[in-house]
Amino acid sequence: MVHRESLTIDTRGRSTYEITGPIQEAVGRSRIKRGLCNVFLKHTSASLIVCENADPTVRRDLEVFAARLVADGDPDFVHDLEGPDDMPAHIRSILTQASISLPVEDGRCELGTWQGLFLWEHRTTPHRRRLTITVLGD
Repeated sequence: MVHRESLTIDTRGRSTYEITGPIQEAVGRSRIKRGLCNVFLKHTSASLIVCENADPTVRRDLEVFAARLVADGDPDFVHDLEGPDDMPAHIRSILTQASISLPVEDGRCELGTWQGLFLWEHRTTPHRRRLTITVLGD
């Protein structure tokens, strides 16, 4: 059996946004008890991550690291049509991922105790991000 649906997340700018709840709800609507859930983000300047969900300082430190790794306004970047965060957002997206697959057991994504699924917005301004959730199984 296959179940597919779309999800839209409005971001407020560069940050992480937990999407575990809406993804679990989509899996529940699928009525699939065991299988695989794939979440695909239809953008090139944001990404998906599985990360610590109990202590927000983990995600803050992740952002600090990413800013050091790929700085906004780097003079070596040519692509800056949408501002100094444009190319850094693309690089951050490429270094992380646009798609995540999670096992489904008992009608829920099987995540570890401290794991959550997050959309990581890499642009500094608000954006509307579209995701496709596909649940496969029985």
